[in-house]
Order: sequence, then structure tokens, then C-alpha cells
Amino acid sequence: MPTGVHIRDARQQLFDAAERVLLRDGPSALTSRAITTEAGVAKGVLHRHFADFDAFLAELVHDRIARVEDQAAALRQSAGTGTVAGNLTDALIELFDPVAVGIVGLVIFRDELRARLRQAGLAPGIPIMAEASAMITSYLTEECALGRIAADADVDSLALSLIGGGHMLFAGRKGTPPDAEAVDKVVTTVIADVVQRRLL
Repeated sequence: MPTGVHIRDARQQLFDAAERVLLRDGPSALTSRAITTEAGVAKGVLHRHFADFDAFLAELVHDRIARVEDQAAALRQSAGTGTVAGNLTDALIELFDPVAVGIVGLVIFRDELRARLRQAGLAPGIPIMAEASAMITSYLTEECALGRIAADADVDSLALSLIGGGHMLFAGRKGTPPDAEAVDKVVTTVIADVVQRRLL
């Protein structure tokens, strides 16, 4: 692209290109050159909008965290409707889309990125996974208050189990995510005790 040509929404264009590279080639292939080539822009465009490459990657992670926070609000609002297992199954399927799974791999893969995210004050743990766990905890707390799961449910441990189990189901797959039935089976197993005790 010629120098001096204005690029509309350059940041979003770069984020979209990074996601395509991540999905196609994995975290190890994510370089500034690969992203700008994928976006069809000069390499300098990335450095014009971000202090350095890790700053760009940190913003990519923050963008995904913002989506999780939006999802968390919607999930909390679903408390009391449908079934608890159904709501959680839908939430995990939405959460662990291929891009999110790839970004989690990226965070694990890059030490400097993890350090940058810690400096930014993100919650302890793996970014995105930590926010996802908080999302599930918040939802289960609402369901406890509504009496749809046992009042003494350990919602923090349940959330960790659901997020860990969900990630295991979705990670390492190339274009073939698990079907809803497989996700529902894990969810139903994890929450079975607190649902049954609520009925006693």
C-alpha cells in the first residue's frame, strides 16, 4: 500500500488479520509481518497505531476480554430462564470459538505478552480464561439466589471445572468443534450434584 494513503479502521483491520493468521497458522506464526501482509498494509501501519508488537497483541487480548464481559452480562440476564445446563452449554459454545481458543494459546505461548497483560492489571490466571471463569461464577451465583441450584453450591469450583472441561473439549481441534451434545454432557455431569440437591 502506498505511503500516505489513509486506512479506514486500521486497528480493526489489523485485529481481523491477526485472527485469520492465528486460526490458519497458529500462535507461533503470528508476527507483525504476517499480520500486515494478511491485512494488505505496509508494516509501518502496525507501529503507527501501537507502541510495539506486544502492545498490539495485548490490545487483541483486551478486545476479546471485552467480548467475554459482554457475554457475561447476557448470561447473567438468562438466569431463571431455560435450563441451567442449557444456558451453560450455550455459553461455553459461544465462549470457546476458534479465535478465543487461539488467543488463549497465544497468551500461553508468549511470555512477554503475559508480562504485559499482568502489568495492565488483569486478573490473576490466564487472560480470557480468568474472565470466563468469573462469568460462569456470576451466573451460577444468580441461579443459587433463584433456587435453581443448591444454595451451598461451590460456584467458584464449578466455574473452574466448567471452563477447564470446556477448554479441553475445544482446544486442539482444526475446524471441527465438539457438537452441542458433547458440551452438554460435560456441563450436566459437572452440575449434576448441585441440581439434584436443589430438588431434595
